[in-house]
Amino acid sequence: MKYLARSSIAICLIAAVCTTAAAVSGLAAAEDFPHRTIKIVVPVPPGPLLDVVPRIVAEKLSAKWGVAVIIENRPGAAQNLGAEAVARSDPDGYTLLASPPGPLVVSGHLRSKLNFDPDAFVPVSLLVRLPTVLVINPKVPASNLQELLAYAKANPGKLTFGSPGTGSTPHLATEQLMKAADIRLVHVPYQGMAPAMNDLIGGHIDMMIDLYGNVAGNIKEGKLRLLAVTTPARLQQEPAVPSISEAVPGFAHEEWFAIVAPPKTPDAIAAKLSAAIREVLALPDVAGRLADLAAVPVGSNPDESAAFIKAESARWRELIDTTGLKIN
Repeated sequence: MKYLARSSIAICLIAAVCTTAAAVSGLAAAEDFPHRTIKIVVPVPPGPLLDVVPRIVAEKLSAKWGVAVIIENRPGAAQNLGAEAVARSDPDGYTLLASPPGPLVVSGHLRSKLNFDPDAFVPVSLLVRLPTVLVINPKVPASNLQELLAYAKANPGKLTFGSPGTGSTPHLATEQLMKAADIRLVHVPYQGMAPAMNDLIGGHIDMMIDLYGNVAGNIKEGKLRLLAVTTPARLQQEPAVPSISEAVPGFAHEEWFAIVAPPKTPDAIAAKLSAAIREVLALPDVAGRLADLAAVPVGSNPDESAAFIKAESARWRELIDTTGLKIN
């Protein structure tokens, strides 16, 4: 018994020493960070907001630190390909992931096979929040949200909605709306948002939830009709447009982008990255550029980011479990 007790004490001491050594090593690495090129992996093709926002941040980080901060686009597998690449990268802060909700808080609940653990990423900072809106083709017989919901209830399964793919957040948000409003719509998945938008404008589908920044131009040109915003409160840009929650209490949805680091990245490096990103997001010219994209800068520390991602994961898990939606 004495031997076992001594062995347990020895194991605890070894573990404490290893933990302390790792912390000291992390602090030392953070003091020297960064001294070479940082790569931010974006899991979509060049062009959309998820590509533009990290580029704005990367440009300012590069100027701040005097090292190159580059964007690498790694689209594929419903945005999971880029996440997988970062998950397998060295945990040294030089490879990061700029991610929408999908890879971080949706895929793990939706897919039976995933080649990375979303919960193992080290949160760095929430970059921006992005308001989304409900838009319809002008041919749909509804001039406001109440009329759309009434038409949908009177004609179950007649209205179609598009999304950039099964299990995407626009798809799941519309599933949430169907559940909350007790209506039935037909889902039409696409390989990306661009073809879905083309078909919505062309009248091949009836409605869609998308980023306000993506559809504002088409709304102004009359190609789409804006019926409601999905955020809890009305948008400053569209004060006359109601929130869905005004007609469907409790409904809310918005998109966001976050920066995360590979599993086992030292806390000290994550903290240094987070502080720099917060500083960049607070710059007046950055705030102005993001406002033009209808993006709201956030800039959270690692603990705040971790708490937010955990809460979002629980929210999406509950919805996915309710709908029974699974992808092999």
